[in-house]
Amino acid sequence: MDFSKTLITGGDGMVGSYVDFGVKTNKRSLDITDLKEVLLVVNKYKPKAILHLAAETDVDRCERDPQFAYFINSIGTYNIALAAKQIGAKLVYVSTNAIFDGKKKTPYQENDAPNPQNYYGHSKFLGEAAIKELLEDYLIVRASWMFGGGPAKDQKFVAKIINQIKNPEIKEIKAVTDQIGAPTSGKDLVKGIKFLLEKDEKGIFNLPNSGIASRYDVAKFIINTLRPEVNVIPVDSSYFNLDAKRIGNDGLISKINIMRSWQDAMAEYLKEEWI
Repeated sequence: MDFSKTLITGGDGMVGSYVDFGVKTNKRSLDITDLKEVLLVVNKYKPKAILHLAAETDVDRCERDPQFAYFINSIGTYNIALAAKQIGAKLVYVSTNAIFDGKKKTPYQENDAPNPQNYYGHSKFLGEAAIKELLEDYLIVRASWMFGGGPAKDQKFVAKIINQIKNPEIKEIKAVTDQIGAPTSGKDLVKGIKFLLEKDEKGIFNLPNSGIASRYDVAKFIINTLRPEVNVIPVDSSYFNLDAKRIGNDGLISKINIMRSWQDAMAEYLKEEWI
């Protein structure tokens, strides 16, 4: 595949920072909620593939403002899918473990039934539904507990832990033990997407790094790497009183074995982008 013929939405975000091919757009150069603008930009570049990364991923903001979540994640994705259909482009959509209800005792597979429990998950699920309804040539790639982008781009859990322990006065932090997930490196996710595009794969693929961990496990790994003298206190998720309901099991497992362990990816991320 000629990767130069790819159009990327959300190209200046966490995952987009690892994309080293194609034409990148951001919300200033492409408003995905404006169908007329989407059609104009897509027809201008006529890409063979569209990598749709633009999304609202702040789970608690989505809960406070569901209309905004649906506007970006559902309608925006519908617009991109419609444009892809018009020009015959393959669409790659990064989705999430949040489309599931978290009640399963083992990691979620690609064919498990969605049942989102918060507005973020539901808005992303509607994006998936639009793509499956409109297109035949698509990749829906699901990730969980994304990390990447370094100090400039990372605003998620990993960065929050690192920024806490930068303060030398911090001697302990709290992390939950009752949320299990599959940490996903943005860098590795892009590599996985390139692999699937090169193989001209279609359909749904879970693409987390291999392995399952609790938030406590991830925090402990970061602290052991950066400031091992800091103590990690285990708590349950009710401690933090967040806006959006968190599900117990965010774990994903892939039907293909191409992703390295989350520990290897995290160690590299901390060494190369934070230390």
